[in-house]
Amino acid sequence: MTASEKTVPTLDAEQTARLAAWMDAAGLAGAGAPLESRFISGGAQNEIYEVTRGDFRCAMRIPPSTAPADRDKGILREWRIIEALNGTDVPHTDAVAVCDDKSVLGRTFYLMGFVDGWSPMSLPGGPRWAEPFDKDAEARAGLGYQLAEGAALLSKVDWKAKGLADLGRPEGFHERQVDRWTAFLDRIKGREIPGFDEASAWLRAHRPIDFVPGLMHGDYQFANVMYAHDAPARLAAIVDWEMGTVGDPKIDLAWLLERWPEDTSAPEAATCSYVDMTGMPSRSTIIAHYAEVSGRQVDDIDYYLILAKWKLAIVLEQGFQRAGNNPTLQMFGPMVLDLMKESADLAATTDYRH
Repeated sequence: MTASEKTVPTLDAEQTARLAAWMDAAGLAGAGAPLESRFISGGAQNEIYEVTRGDFRCAMRIPPSTAPADRDKGILREWRIIEALNGTDVPHTDAVAVCDDKSVLGRTFYLMGFVDGWSPMSLPGGPRWAEPFDKDAEARAGLGYQLAEGAALLSKVDWKAKGLADLGRPEGFHERQVDRWTAFLDRIKGREIPGFDEASAWLRAHRPIDFVPGLMHGDYQFANVMYAHDAPARLAAIVDWEMGTVGDPKIDLAWLLERWPEDTSAPEAATCSYVDMTGMPSRSTIIAHYAEVSGRQVDDIDYYLILAKWKLAIVLEQGFQRAGNNPTLQMFGPMVLDLMKESADLAATTDYRH
């Protein structure tokens, strides 16, 4: 079966009826109107559907039937985060309702506000920029500022007041990073990765200047946000909260900076990332904008960049070890080696010594 012939997931008539009945019992809008659903996107861990009843429109996030059982707990964890974001300045999808009754659809799911926007990953022929950002470099710069601002606003959420004190373990957060991810790599290891020992030793010997715990996304990048249509650029929602936790929000900053060039007018800016970075603000400008909005110091950004490159290399190595004949996962192989080398090289050359 080719990719184009793959069956698109759907809700059958019985599932649709059960979902409608549950929505009625929950007192949601659209009671009595026919329920229609449309698959939007998804994979092995999650599926997203558009759900409409009359004038009511929302999105449903649910694990597929084949997903591991613990994804149901993950769905509840995501729900807690988006529910906590209601009433904050963070662009997010509204929390509508959650269901952990497996008799409805077989898995835990939640409904969230439908975002009428775009992601670089959702466009035909993507990843790419939508109009007018694909051709207007001046307008495109706003996408970068908005991305940094979203991470900064997230870092300011009062996570304790929002009932998220038990979401993560901020105590000893940085002390655990090397041991945790080294153990993960040992479980999947299939080859030597040059630079790993050097970068690991540096991370064990250094810490941030200060550590102010906060809510973090965990995989913050252009691929996991949605923008409103048309210019000027406006971040409509941060999405995909699978890795969300209470930890160090400046990891989100480093994650988004990982492939961000300083000189975005250089030819390399067009190919250094999965999207064309030409015309974006420089890396130092993005760092300064984050600092201004978040109120956090960023003099220790090299620590976070070394950690981000090191950790991303390990995460991608898992995909590479499982690649088989998958050409996308096979591409992770050289990316891992490049990332780990960059991490080790930065560790060897940075003047950050805290």
